[in-house]
Amino acid sequence: MERREEQPGAAGAGAAPALDFTVENVEKALHQLYYDPNIENKNLAQKWLMQAQVSPQAWHFSWQLLQPDKVPEIQYFGASALHIKISRYWSDIPTDQYESLKAQLFTQITHFASGSKIVLTRLCVALASLALSMMPDAWPCAVADMVRLFQAEDSPVDGQGRCLALLELLTVLPEEFQTSRLPQYRKGLVRASLAVECGAVFPLLEQLLQQPSSPSCVRQKVLKCFSSWVQLEVPLQDCEALIQAAFAALQDSELFDSSVEAIVNAISQPDAQRYVNTLLKLIPLVLGLQDQLRQAVQNGDMETSHGICRIAVALGENHSRALLDQVEHWQSFLALVNMIMFCTGIPGHYPVNETTSSLTLTFWYTLQDDILSFEAEKQAVYQQVYRPVYFQLVDVLLHKAQFPSDEEYGFWSSDEKEQFRIYRVDISDTLMYVYEMLGAELLSNLYDKLGRLLTSSEEPYSWQHTEALLYGFQSIAETIDVNYSDVVPGLIGLIPRISISNVQLADTVMFTIGALSEWLADHPVMINSVLPLVLHALGNPELSVSSVSTLKKICRECKYDLPPYAANIVAVSQDVLMKQIHKTSQCMWLMQALGFLLSALQVEEILKNLHSLISPYIQQLEKLAEEIPNPSNKLAIVHILGLLSNLFTTLDVSHHEDDHEGPELRKLPVPQGPNPVVVVLQQVFQLIQKVLSKWLNDAQVVEAVCAIFEKSVKTLLDDFAPMVPQLCEMLGRMYSTIPQASALDLTRQLVHIFAHEPAHFPPIEALFLLVTSITLTLFQQGPRDHPDIVDSFMQLLAQALKRKPDLFLCERLDVKAVFQCAVLALKFPEAPTVKASCGFFTELLPRCGEVEPVGKVVQEDGRMLLVAVLEVRWSQCLRAVGWPSLPGSCPSGKLEPRCPKLSDSVSSSVKWLTVVRAAVRISRLSESSTHLPCVVWLRNCPGVGGVWLGTLLQKGQGPGVLRTHLPQAIGGQASRSLMDCFADVLFALNKHCFSLLTMWIKEALQPPGFPSARLSPEQKDTFSQQILR
Repeated sequence: MERREEQPGAAGAGAAPALDFTVENVEKALHQLYYDPNIENKNLAQKWLMQAQVSPQAWHFSWQLLQPDKVPEIQYFGASALHIKISRYWSDIPTDQYESLKAQLFTQITHFASGSKIVLTRLCVALASLALSMMPDAWPCAVADMVRLFQAEDSPVDGQGRCLALLELLTVLPEEFQTSRLPQYRKGLVRASLAVECGAVFPLLEQLLQQPSSPSCVRQKVLKCFSSWVQLEVPLQDCEALIQAAFAALQDSELFDSSVEAIVNAISQPDAQRYVNTLLKLIPLVLGLQDQLRQAVQNGDMETSHGICRIAVALGENHSRALLDQVEHWQSFLALVNMIMFCTGIPGHYPVNETTSSLTLTFWYTLQDDILSFEAEKQAVYQQVYRPVYFQLVDVLLHKAQFPSDEEYGFWSSDEKEQFRIYRVDISDTLMYVYEMLGAELLSNLYDKLGRLLTSSEEPYSWQHTEALLYGFQSIAETIDVNYSDVVPGLIGLIPRISISNVQLADTVMFTIGALSEWLADHPVMINSVLPLVLHALGNPELSVSSVSTLKKICRECKYDLPPYAANIVAVSQDVLMKQIHKTSQCMWLMQALGFLLSALQVEEILKNLHSLISPYIQQLEKLAEEIPNPSNKLAIVHILGLLSNLFTTLDVSHHEDDHEGPELRKLPVPQGPNPVVVVLQQVFQLIQKVLSKWLNDAQVVEAVCAIFEKSVKTLLDDFAPMVPQLCEMLGRMYSTIPQASALDLTRQLVHIFAHEPAHFPPIEALFLLVTSITLTLFQQGPRDHPDIVDSFMQLLAQALKRKPDLFLCERLDVKAVFQCAVLALKFPEAPTVKASCGFFTELLPRCGEVEPVGKVVQEDGRMLLVAVLEVRWSQCLRAVGWPSLPGSCPSGKLEPRCPKLSDSVSSSVKWLTVVRAAVRISRLSESSTHLPCVVWLRNCPGVGGVWLGTLLQKGQGPGVLRTHLPQAIGGQASRSLMDCFADVLFALNKHCFSLLTMWIKEALQPPGFPSARLSPEQKDTFSQQILR
């Protein structure tokens, strides 16, 4: 067909003469794509074909590729090209050619009605896209016309072929609408038009579905078409006849899946809850499926049971509140709830024997929330009805959580075991949630059942039943405060009576004890009942995770009551560590547990236990330090250093963590004299230096060394002070030899904690100046290979400005070079590095007035910073905040089809920039001030954007959105996640350097083509005026 010439910027247009998008070349490229074994050739062919699809020649070769003598792969490409041209470049089609294009598509669809189905579907999608673009003005009765044209008797295609083609077209029309690029205002108009067109679709679907002579393939297509249309939020009452027909079709195995999908989609529409009468009519239809459900369960028909469960859950979960409100129909809804209960407790083990029960879990959340949302009087009535239901639910869930027999479980695949683990976690979450409704009575219920099970002498109990009941306790105790429960003492007393002969049961016993660790802290007399079980389990590698994590919880929560057991705990832990029973991560947890334990002892006891605990590792480290470096040695060294750092992470004799726990917490007196950790560190300091001397080139070893001191500093805080001078000296030597990020991170910790203290300022200042000088030299050599170092360096600089700005007063610090390096770091592709650089500038700019060197360099080089921030591409950022692309930013040079149609390029930019101005206004508001004046002003902004942002402000989201997104509308090179960082820099410039910013922004925007070649001088001038107002 004829068409206007595309804009010069269209994708592929500039290369078209060289690429020569002819039918022959397209066919050659498709053959290469499908059949060439060389992957590079395939990629080249795919890239070329993508250019061909959007080229001007696509209008010509697409029709030729649809010729009957072509193979389906070629025909499919031709149909796809037509769809792309219609959906993405609709504005390029002259209005006088709409009818011609429509007629050609109808002709092709009629031809392919008896041909390739994949080509037919693609042609239908193309016609659907055309219809959506023309509705409602240019083609007001599109759907009715489609039905009429395909029902014409003069068509060469047989009736069934025409019927299937029409149904395919009607099916893809709503789907294309859901994914179309129509602008929002057009979507509303088209949606309204489609809602009217339902009147032409649903009677046809009802007739075809209820007609006995309709073939199965037609009825299946009808159900899929109905499923597609109901997602347009068609009123439920208008779908009533089709839903009933779909229920009837559930008896046909060939139509079952399509019927389920249609019913679920119809019931699940958000608007459906308005039609309560229709919903009430659906309940008997759902309940009528119970016999079919039970039959499917008996026959092991998982697909049928799964589908019926989906229907029941869709009705109950989406409309429980509406149905609960119908008090006179409470019995029918209760029957639906019981049907869902049957689905929850469906026989068999998930996921091997059934996959249905997991679908129901969210229904129980929803029903409980709806019941508890009623006023007190009404809630009490519903509680009386549904509390027994939820107690039954607990029994069902615990039964479903039971492990299969050992023999059966042994045949499960690793994937099935993982799915079962996740399923049990979901059950655990549900039990925790149900506790809100059932309260302490639930724990009593579980305790009574466990007690009867363990004390009964009539018949032996299965370990699976015991494990499930304990799992229920664990699920609740992990998240709910059970400290005041009167059944926990009895449970603690029952645990030692459990005969543990199975790993899964032992794991659950351990996790249950760990979940009760806070209760044990309040009832220390009971610790001796369970601690031997935990220590015994430490020696079993199969219980590694559960036993070590439980011991860690006990040592953390009960540390002040553990001194009588300390010697035994340390001895058992040391034994399993030496035997290397546990994996590395569990060894680290175990050292953390010992750190908590030792923190509650007297200093002499701590040093004694530390000596026995770490001496073997120190001896091993001394031996490794003498050996020639090799991979095996490295692993051992990193492991030992990791054990020490994890021990020192929690060994806090000054009890800094307890300061946050409340005044009622029991504390030991702060010991006098040197901290035991510092004593140990001073003793091993020379050894660590010796290790470093051989492994300084290995980042992992250096990082492990730094981790020891970093974690010690974080734990000890001021108690670490005696180590500061020698640690600063060691860090300086390390960084001078080979700069590494971990050394900078440790330096940052020292600056954070000790830089403000006069006694420690000299060594820290010397270290800060040294690492800064070395890093600046690294920038001169090329920092792109060291983004981690640049990231850590920027964080160090920001910390220095925050904690001790005086560090920037030193004459030996080249503040200008630091500033320029930070500007360079803004252009790094690594997001963390850019974020750290922005953080540095947001700390630096507010100190322009108080730190003279900073003020001087900002005045001299601040324009450089502004230019770097503005270099982000304008159009990308606008798209990121959901605003239309600027004219010329899309390939065709026009606004993308999904964007609102703005009057012209200048006015559209002005409208957007007026909204940008709001960002500056809000930046000047204090955190406590109201945003109402801005709301009123923004809602009066011209264009859609003002209303959009005004609405966000009314919801309390405006300041965050503006601070995060608007400043970044100036560019586009940064990713969306970095917009708030660039926003902070721009706001800091606006707030602290406003007069300079006024001059800089005019100078920065003066060069042609900056920050975007598509911006005119007038637009730049308007922008600068708006941003500075």
